[in-house]
Amino acid sequence: MSVPKGNNLENPEIDLLTVFSKIGDFFEWINTLLFKAIRFLVKNVIVVVALVVVGVGVGYFLEKAYPRFEQKIIVGPNFKSTDYLYSKINFLEDKIALKDTLFLKSIGIQNPSGIVSIAIEPIVDVYNLMNKDGKNLDLLELMAQNGDIKSIVKETTTSKNYALHTIIINTAAVVSSQNCIEPLLKYLNTSAYYEAYKKINLENIQNKIKRKEATIVQIDGILNQFSEPYGNHANNEKLIYYNENLNLDGIIKTKDSLSAQIGTLKIEQYNTDKIIKEKGIVLNLKDHKTIKRKLIFILPLLFIGVFVFFSFFNSFYKKQSLKAKTNLQ
Repeated sequence: MSVPKGNNLENPEIDLLTVFSKIGDFFEWINTLLFKAIRFLVKNVIVVVALVVVGVGVGYFLEKAYPRFEQKIIVGPNFKSTDYLYSKINFLEDKIALKDTLFLKSIGIQNPSGIVSIAIEPIVDVYNLMNKDGKNLDLLELMAQNGDIKSIVKETTTSKNYALHTIIINTAAVVSSQNCIEPLLKYLNTSAYYEAYKKINLENIQNKIKRKEATIVQIDGILNQFSEPYGNHANNEKLIYYNENLNLDGIIKTKDSLSAQIGTLKIEQYNTDKIIKEKGIVLNLKDHKTIKRKLIFILPLLFIGVFVFFSFFNSFYKKQSLKAKTNLQ
């Protein structure tokens, strides 16, 4: 027969006392550790202050001696050349990483060794991506069902559909548009396929403009007949015939519409006169994002951390050496 275990009413109380005892020991350990840290800083206050001063000085020197500047070029790829643009930037990124200064000089970039990195990122414009009729809205909603919409709009496949992109170049010195940006844009616009595409596109636009301008000339000819004094018409009955059979209001609206279309075509003609059209250039922005720009704060903490580590290591080593000697005796 199995003996039934009696309920020990003291066990819960003992367990609870043990838990409180452990919590008390933990806070006591925290207090002791905090006291030791304060005592260590007070004891070594001169060394700590010296390390802070040295760290700030070294960080400031490195920031001034090795500056970083950021160049930004906003571009609009035409003729569905976004993939072509990204592949060219990736190619340049590899050349810069390999420090292939000969290649960079061959495309016209002066002082290529001063270029630290190059990258490209889209300018996120979801409203433009959806278009005015919202035909891409359903696609975005479908894609977002399996992920966060914020990550979807920045995902590589989606981002390449945006109209504008930013090329970011980090350099070690101040650059000018002539010795860096213009050669880069010229290189990006070098493509036999897209150059032929551009030529055909511009010819098509010019032909559309000419046809619409010819139509406007014909409309002006018709309207001029009604602007003449009635006495200049050989037959006033003919004027009445025109008034009854011509919708002058529709003709004027057609002319206005054609004029607006010509304006739109001229803007398109300007925006597509290059394969990769630059929209804006900002040069020589001081780069505060890299680690070097934060060394003035990082180095003092690093120096103090190293000092603390070696101090505790030395203390630990001495204690263990003393124990070893005591055990040997």
